[in-house]
Amino acid sequence: MPLLRQCFVLLVTAVSVLASEGTDHVFKACISIILFLRGSTDRACFWLCADIHVECKSESVTVTWKVSEEMATNPARLFLGNCLPTEFTPAARGRGVAVFESQLSECRFKERRTQKKLIYENHLTFRPLPKPNPASFTYSVVCSYQRPEWLHTFLKPTRILEGQGRLIFHMGLLNDDLSGPAVSNIVSLGSFINIWAAVEQQVHQPLILYLEECVASTTQTMSPESLIYPIISNKGCLVDGKFGSSRFLPRYHSSSVFLRLQAFTFAQEQEVYIHCKLVVWDPKNPNEGKKACNYNKERKLWELLDDPSRSDLCSCCDYECGGRMKRGVDSEFHGLAQSVVLGPLIITANSTRNDQVVLGPA
Repeated sequence: MPLLRQCFVLLVTAVSVLASEGTDHVFKACISIILFLRGSTDRACFWLCADIHVECKSESVTVTWKVSEEMATNPARLFLGNCLPTEFTPAARGRGVAVFESQLSECRFKERRTQKKLIYENHLTFRPLPKPNPASFTYSVVCSYQRPEWLHTFLKPTRILEGQGRLIFHMGLLNDDLSGPAVSNIVSLGSFINIWAAVEQQVHQPLILYLEECVASTTQTMSPESLIYPIISNKGCLVDGKFGSSRFLPRYHSSSVFLRLQAFTFAQEQEVYIHCKLVVWDPKNPNEGKKACNYNKERKLWELLDDPSRSDLCSCCDYECGGRMKRGVDSEFHGLAQSVVLGPLIITANSTRNDQVVLGPA
């Protein structure tokens, strides 16, 4: 209490002395004292942070930052993560407005998941001096999204396996917000195809589902004459993500997987089928042969969907992935696989056609 009382007296004294200078001086004096007492620009940046507006969108964020005169003189030292402002506009009294527009997969946003929330975190910083000098100002940017409930099995089973417990496989196309089946199998070039796969289990150990291999083909049954387009290869590597914006979405449950596939240039205006190999595995033992890997184009490296700290398992994606069992791991369960065909889809150069309905798994 004595320290708190001293702080209060110090604050009141400073305000009284500077009251004749005008409210702006008093306000800034209060901030300076709080900064001194707390030692943190992130916790006590009232007059600075009041001019920061964060707009979280479905897959991106827009941050508008009205900066002080000191910061406006050096806009190249303003950062969102590792990104510079998309736009900077000088303002009155020597100040400025910095605007950052970024995908949540860029600028080193960190993804964090709780049972009910999907959270993306980053920092705005002002660094008058290059690293390793610390930032003189830091502000947390957080985008939080409600995670939808585990999707009920609104699609008919595509495959059922007996033995080691009954496994029921599902696969289908979802609408844009992943809340139900897609209403059409017509997709325009460059738009996204949301693919959902899941496995139900009865009297079985916990399982994780992977899409080990996926290709697009012009035929429902694969043959040597079939035209193919690789989507996922090398035991779980989303190779199409290196060239477009396709990616695995965060899981809502270990026994399901979501693939957000960007419609590609392949057999336009023809029927296209997606052939996938679904594999269930022990969730505690991912390896080079049992994994789901996204390609981060900004960092130019592969990242493990379920645990980015173990992304070394994806380093083989540009070469050849094995999948040897680690010593000491129970080898009684070697995983179960099932092939599923989804379609037909029709990829068109425009989005005006909507006269066909999804047929589901072939």
